[in-house]
Amino acid sequence: MRHRNKGTVLDREKPAREALLRNLVASVVLYEKIKTTQAKARAVRPLVEKYITVGKKPTLAARRQLLSFFYTDHPVKKILEVLGPRYEKRPGGYTRIIKLAPRKNDGADMVNIELV
Repeated sequence: MRHRNKGTVLDREKPAREALLRNLVASVVLYEKIKTTQAKARAVRPLVEKYITVGKKPTLAARRQLLSFFYTDHPVKKILEVLGPRYEKRPGGYTRIIKLAPRKNDGADMVNIELV
């Protein structure tokens, strides 16, 4: 039974998984479109949505919350200056996942995750 087991493990220990997700969220924010596996895209989507929602209000508390998650300040600046105002009227649903052909070497399901 999976009671109270939320989230995906992605075949990694906790510190490696957290670092992977932080870097994927930063990449989605900075480049607005990345190609990754379906499992990673599904794991990173709620985090991207959460931090864009935090950045919709450009307060000092929001900036500090974003800085505590991201490793550098480039994604924080982009969220607060570009993405927050862009999605100000939108009540969520900032990302879309588009399926691609499977990866050649191992057949993993590949997707593009991008900002709407």
